[in-house]
Amino acid sequence: MIDVFSETVELSDEERTSIERAAGAALESEGRSGDLTILIDTPERIQTLNREFRHVDAVTDVLTFPAWEGEISLSADGYLGDIMICYERAREQAITYGHSLTRELSFLAVHGVLHLLGYDHMTEADERVMREKQTAILDRIGVTR
Repeated sequence: MIDVFSETVELSDEERTSIERAAGAALESEGRSGDLTILIDTPERIQTLNREFRHVDAVTDVLTFPAWEGEISLSADGYLGDIMICYERAREQAITYGHSLTRELSFLAVHGVLHLLGYDHMTEADERVMREKQTAILDRIGVTR
């Protein structure tokens, strides 16, 4: 199950549905299943958690908190982890990249799920793999720029 919620941002039904659909497509593309939570939040909360967990005192667009430690696997109850998306940053990036907010939220959901599944972009090669997977997933569900 994919739970999308926000205590601080009013999501439209379209945004919520698009986020759920994108996250589900990312899991499906990797042949995975499991539960995860996606929290849409404010820059202040994202910055606080980024500082606390990554030691980076800055707002970011998406944070992931995998349920696994070490080798990637499902937790005993099938929980994959949590994703936090900064709504304001998503809105800014949508404007910058010239596409809809719904598209940006979908992209960030896919990006977050891939991180929960162990993908990263620390090297150029890893970044290329992630970028290709993100594009393929979004194309498959008809979310384009």
